[in-house]
Amino acid sequence: MNRPRHFNLLARVLHWSMAAAILAMLFVGAAMVVSLRHREFLLDLHRPLGLAILLLAIVRLVNRLLNAPPPLPADLPRVQVWAATASHWALYALMLAMPLIGWAMLSAGGYPIVLFDGVNLPAILPHSPAMYGFLRPLHGVLAYVLFFTILAHLGAALYHAWVRRDEVFGQMAKGD
Repeated sequence: MNRPRHFNLLARVLHWSMAAAILAMLFVGAAMVVSLRHREFLLDLHRPLGLAILLLAIVRLVNRLLNAPPPLPADLPRVQVWAATASHWALYALMLAMPLIGWAMLSAGGYPIVLFDGVNLPAILPHSPAMYGFLRPLHGVLAYVLFFTILAHLGAALYHAWVRRDEVFGQMAKGD
């Protein structure tokens, strides 16, 4: 199979825009936990940003399934190939799971899922304090998992750019 040297334009645009959105979301989420004064504003930002990330993650996953990614270097050790593959699929899973769990958590808590004035999402779970009690800490724990997975991904990207000096970082940073 003839694989491309770089990710396609849509993959690159989605990667970098979602990286910014997810980092913003992580900081907004952390700020919501500690700020009573700005909590309502941050919640109003968190919900539509979460939905946007969910929709973009779906587009990104479809694009990934339809367009083969560029190959990793042939001399990359097997364990690193495995780690790269596993971490990428973990990131996809988290990009899909985090917004869905947040949506389910609000639904189970009986809270309206307000995107903006007059536009609400339907509940995806029935009101259940027990389910809310399970999903709320799960959402927080997975946010930490996402954060640390992103740090590992960034570390690997920098390793390829600065230590190995191979084309792996350039595959996402530039096009053909």
